[in-house]
Amino acid sequence: MRSTFTGLEISKRSLFTQQAALQTTGHNISNVNTRGFSRQVVNMVASSPLEAYGMMRSTVPGQMGQGVEFDHINRIRDQFLDHQYYNENKGLGEWTTKKLALEKLENIVNEPSDSGVRQVIQNFWNSWQELSKAPENLSARAVVKESALAMTEAFNHTATQLKDFEKDLTDNINVKAKQVDSLLGQVANLNKEIYRIEGLGDNANDLRDQRDVLMDDMSKIVNIEMVEDSTGYNITMGGVELLNSADTEPAVEVTGDFLVTSVQGGTLNSGEVYGLVYSRDTLVKSYRDQLDNMVKTFVGGDIKVTLPAGSVIPRGVVVDGVSGTLTKDTEVTVKGFNQLHQLGYTGEKTLSAGGVFFTMKPGATEINAESITVNPAIVADVGKIASSMRTYMDGGVEKVVSGNNSLALLMAGMKDMKFDYDPGNTGTAVLNAGTLDEYLRSVVGSIGVLSQEAKRQTVNQDLLVQQIESYRQAVSGVSLDEEMANLIKFQHAYNAAARAMTTYDQVLDKVINSMGVVGR
Repeated sequence: MRSTFTGLEISKRSLFTQQAALQTTGHNISNVNTRGFSRQVVNMVASSPLEAYGMMRSTVPGQMGQGVEFDHINRIRDQFLDHQYYNENKGLGEWTTKKLALEKLENIVNEPSDSGVRQVIQNFWNSWQELSKAPENLSARAVVKESALAMTEAFNHTATQLKDFEKDLTDNINVKAKQVDSLLGQVANLNKEIYRIEGLGDNANDLRDQRDVLMDDMSKIVNIEMVEDSTGYNITMGGVELLNSADTEPAVEVTGDFLVTSVQGGTLNSGEVYGLVYSRDTLVKSYRDQLDNMVKTFVGGDIKVTLPAGSVIPRGVVVDGVSGTLTKDTEVTVKGFNQLHQLGYTGEKTLSAGGVFFTMKPGATEINAESITVNPAIVADVGKIASSMRTYMDGGVEKVVSGNNSLALLMAGMKDMKFDYDPGNTGTAVLNAGTLDEYLRSVVGSIGVLSQEAKRQTVNQDLLVQQIESYRQAVSGVSLDEEMANLIKFQHAYNAAARAMTTYDQVLDKVINSMGVVGR
């Protein structure tokens, strides 16, 4: 004989199950805008049927159903899409970082513009051109000095900005390292908590969502790989173990030095950190090296010039095997701007050969973009600027022809002379031979090409990430229309179960209170 209260039990199970479905739907709706939230679904199953009691078998045909119950609240998630997201997200992090670095480089270079390095170099050449028109004019010499100071300060400022930018990138690498270390620690804690909760038979759906959000964040910073086992997530980076699911702490302490070493070793080959290290050690360093190479070549690099006939090379000076008074135009190779300046005579009253025009700041070991400066003696006395290459004898005393402009013309003409930027054929220079302007334009052009490529790659990678994220949302995202339909569906089911319970209650009331009253 069946239990009298079976109907009530069936209704109760249905009420509990539909109530759980309503609460889960409300939870979904509440988190429609929560980042990383995965839609949850109550898994309803038919309760185990009950046979009527009997000695050997049922006394009635079939089995009596016991209603509905739920065994799990499932999180709708596709791990295959998660792994695809990690793979594309690391590329987005890398190219975004490179793009930002190159944009900063472009701002530092500030070319083409009317206030960049090219313009101050052009002003320097123009000042020599003006000096050649009036070599005895002190005002013209002062303009040469000021334009030279402006040019060296522009080099110094650009080099300082690049140095500061390198420091900023290094600081950012350290910040990212701390972020990765923190994320690994949080994942380790969640591994432990999820394992504890699910070991008790519950579903740690919301904690799993939190852990996956951390993985999304980490995948943009470094190229991680994740494998899940019974105790949680195991995380590696290029074969290097970062977190073992069985441990409560990360396998390694992630520091800036660790990440830089990983880049150099090839285990870290994508993500924001890789982009930062590449930007610092390749992009910024390359531009600094190119700028230093240009300054060194300009000041002391080999360049061929033609000295005009009648030029008098200062006593004791030999340039490319040539000395004394030249009887014809002679082509010689000089060591950059400084040596050419030493072949002329200053505007001082006594006969004096020109000294070095550019030198380095105190404490520096070589002339480069950061250390170059104008000779302090010239800054103190513009008369020490050489512009003449002619002398004459006056009462047995050799004097300079102060009105001669041979050297000033040669100096101004260096604008169109070709320097050898790679005498050792190392292939490191962006341009082997060319004018100063051509070299600078080549450097700026290479940065522009790299920046354009980084922008293109960033856009493409962002589209891929968005596409995969749309797939993930299609699977795991909350649809308000669907959830509202579910609300109505579960509400009607709940109401029907409540009505069934009311019916059983009335039946039982009749049995308990209205039967067996005959004879009272």
